[in-house]
Amino acid sequence: MTAAARDLFGVTFQNPVLLASGTAGFGREVRDVIDLDALGGIVTKAVTPEPRRGHAAPRVAEFPGGMLNAVGLANPGLAAVRDEELPWLAAHLRRARVLVNVAGATVDDYVTVIRGLAASAVITAFELNASCPNTSAGGLEFGATPEGLRELVRRCRDVSSKPMTVKLSPVVPDLAALAQVARDEGADAVTLVNTIPGTLSYRLGNGSGSGGGGGGGGGGGLSGPALLPIGVLATRRVIARVGMPVIGVGGIRTARDVQEYLTAGATLVAIGTAALADPRVPGRVARELARG
Repeated sequence: MTAAARDLFGVTFQNPVLLASGTAGFGREVRDVIDLDALGGIVTKAVTPEPRRGHAAPRVAEFPGGMLNAVGLANPGLAAVRDEELPWLAAHLRRARVLVNVAGATVDDYVTVIRGLAASAVITAFELNASCPNTSAGGLEFGATPEGLRELVRRCRDVSSKPMTVKLSPVVPDLAALAQVARDEGADAVTLVNTIPGTLSYRLGNGSGSGGGGGGGGGGGLSGPALLPIGVLATRRVIARVGMPVIGVGGIRTARDVQEYLTAGATLVAIGTAALADPRVPGRVARELARG
């Protein structure tokens, strides 16, 4: 195994290890725990036009195979990210790249965020969270159908020339076909995979189940070790059929897990749940890769 630099989005990442969206807020939250500049980059928390408080606590629930989360896209909103968070990242990072995760309830929400942040030089790329429910389509996720994904990516591409990756859910009939749609509409990469909907009774504060679960038991998104083989398979299939760059995410805890994604064809990887449990994991994995 090696930690050779990786080229994507027209720039070089010093190693393939990223912090996944939602893992470390906007960076400053973990600045005293890990060296962000030792990583390939950080994917920020999701950004929406308006500030969001998110779902009621508890927002996470562990189980033997991983974790359920129902955060509800809590974030400070576009203005605060533009005026406070991105300037902090620009001042503190010298080598690590910054990807900004974008979310919303309508396509216009995504367009607003990208238009509002596109001028920031610290942003290497945008990551479109295509698993958000589209309120204009009765709550169907943007990435659930070719039509919905096509409109999302096209509209976002129209307002910025910055590179974009699209984060897709594995819970679709043909993930590779959706990746092809994203590519055809101008996406530079896809991030595979997002969480899987799940629920455990009375374990999360999201009683409505709208975070991705089934009904009133408190639905959320499943992540952690159980997601590893799903993400690796998705990566392998998209590389084989579409041939576009992939950022592999899901279930990564060790350098060996990273190698599974790289062997499947991923250009970069992102560590999520393992970093929530221990923020030092991504740095440790990067060092293990460097030692071979």
